[in-house]
Amino acid sequence: MARLAGIAVGSRVPQGAALAVLACLAAADATAAPRRVVSMNVCTDQLAMLIAGEGQLYSVSNLAGDERTSVLASQAGRYAVNNGFAEEIFMMKPDLVLAGTFTSQATVDLLKRLGFRVEQFAPASSFDDIRADLIRMGSLLGREDRAASLVSKMDQDLEALRARSVDAKSVAIYYANSYAAGTGTLADAVIRAAGLRNVGETLGAVGVVRLPLELLVLANPDLVVAGDANYRAPALAMEAYAHPAFRALGSEAVASQGQYWICGAPFTVEAARLLQDAAIASGRDSR
Repeated sequence: MARLAGIAVGSRVPQGAALAVLACLAAADATAAPRRVVSMNVCTDQLAMLIAGEGQLYSVSNLAGDERTSVLASQAGRYAVNNGFAEEIFMMKPDLVLAGTFTSQATVDLLKRLGFRVEQFAPASSFDDIRADLIRMGSLLGREDRAASLVSKMDQDLEALRARSVDAKSVAIYYANSYAAGTGTLADAVIRAAGLRNVGETLGAVGVVRLPLELLVLANPDLVVAGDANYRAPALAMEAYAHPAFRALGSEAVASQGQYWICGAPFTVEAARLLQDAAIASGRDSR
């Protein structure tokens, strides 16, 4: 006679015991590692690509293959591409959907109403957030050991940065439309990891805020990490980079390498390393 969870199939068992067995089986199914995962956000794309097992991740967003936004763009071709539409996600029949907290809430709500499991990740603003996101993704995918390995390697890389000798030079992160990064941002965490000082913090900025060019000039940072200052097409968003006052800054210009700064992941350490390298190579005396 066949047996189910220690109970002979066909035998008479108390109703309570049968219900308990069914509940255990349902719980086991709910905690089973997903086998068909779809990601709708470039940051969850990359976390999933780093952690997922063979064949587990089915689809990533259309930004995953863009080298300007994704460090893992060369790997994105292994997966089906989605544009974040509920209809196409529905047709993919995933057992887990990964999204960002800024993913269209209407799409997320619709997918949930259709019965799909959707897990949302907020943008990381610190290396502690990155650690938490890696651990959470590992748990969701049933790949805890892989996530722990990535956290350990990231911590080793951060320790290696701290061990390097570098002057605490001042750095300004100056984005398009004259936005700057203050405290509570991933950019600030990168600057701190590099052993440098954030001009945004010095000026009292919290989060990403507008910073008039005059204040940037007065701050006179040692290094400036600008957005795409070499943007070829005319754009008002880039006008500050063309201003004579900006061009007259004695600050060392640092290529933004934006793909390392956009999403929080182990590769974010590379943004800190590149910034630290630029500070070490800079001949300007720190003030």
